[in-house]
Amino acid sequence: MNLRSSLCKSNVITPRPRTLADRGSVVFKWTAAKGVSRDDMSGVIDLVQMLKKTGIPMNQGIIDAILSTEPSDFTEFPLESFWQDYPVPFLVTDSGVTKTISAPHMIVTMLHHLELRPGQHVVLMGSKGGYLATLIDKICGPAGKVTIIEPHREVSAHTTKILEGLQQIGIIRVMGNEALDDPFWSRDVDRVLFTGSIRNMPSQIELLIEEGGFVLGPFGGRVQQRLLKREWQGGAWYETDLGSVVFGPLDISEYDRTFPDPEFIADEFEDALKLIESLLGSGSEEVLKLEKLVQSLRDLPSGLPEIDESYTDEEIIEHPVIELLMTESEWLIELWPTFSRLVGFDLVELTSEPEEALFGKRHRDFVP
Repeated sequence: MNLRSSLCKSNVITPRPRTLADRGSVVFKWTAAKGVSRDDMSGVIDLVQMLKKTGIPMNQGIIDAILSTEPSDFTEFPLESFWQDYPVPFLVTDSGVTKTISAPHMIVTMLHHLELRPGQHVVLMGSKGGYLATLIDKICGPAGKVTIIEPHREVSAHTTKILEGLQQIGIIRVMGNEALDDPFWSRDVDRVLFTGSIRNMPSQIELLIEEGGFVLGPFGGRVQQRLLKREWQGGAWYETDLGSVVFGPLDISEYDRTFPDPEFIADEFEDALKLIESLLGSGSEEVLKLEKLVQSLRDLPSGLPEIDESYTDEEIIEHPVIELLMTESEWLIELWPTFSRLVGFDLVELTSEPEEALFGKRHRDFVP
């Protein structure tokens, strides 16, 4: 069965297979499947044997899918790191962000926890270059469907181009975030896998899962996440914690957020707080103050200007984010040594004196 790309003019596609008569759809004619090269076959076999020795659960369906898939089809980067069970890049975006195929042990772990069966419809949030979708396609078979929701257009185009040259067993489709708003999705999906970290499950996802289906993904902030399985049963969600993991963000636009974006700072403080709360106590004065500061940062208006080197010292101090942090400086500076390495910016010394340099080469208080 041919892979069908669901990148139509509206970018909103139903999860039903399209025919050639469907207006606006783009149907690719795929080349015949390539066999795994001798060099890659040796690497794949050694990789599977290594993973078996570590005790990572792998059923025969997962093993067969890995053995019949050539990783070099999905990346032009060297595979040495992949054979050693590390992530391998598949794309460096125009903005300089490196996107990777996950380490093999993590791929196998996610496939194991997905509990895949033939004929299922699986939604991948984030493409991982098409490698993971191809493995799932082989496991779910001719009656299966894999829908990739890729929020970044450059990554989406790259993944589509890769998949154009490969033959699929069932149907694989690549779509943008807009597709989640399509009303025809309702209860059509058996599994959803988030391939990057997210803080909260999008409301649209909750409407996709059939009875007995579930969502799997790394939930949390930049520093640390928990791999959670959230299953839909009897009209309610049931959660299973599968352990601590560290993934990059699902949406690479998050890399563009930095100091003094109030949402970025609030997220960084909140993530750090979760890790040190056990040390300070959930009801401690410092924790309560930090929780209040996080909320105050989130209450600031959106669209605040960035601080650049054209700002005078007085303008920097008057910036709403700097002003808020300086207001809390007396207690915040005492906490800083505890979690200074957990956030994505450095806070050296807070001061209310306007003659103190605050930014760029003059900037001693906050270093993005």
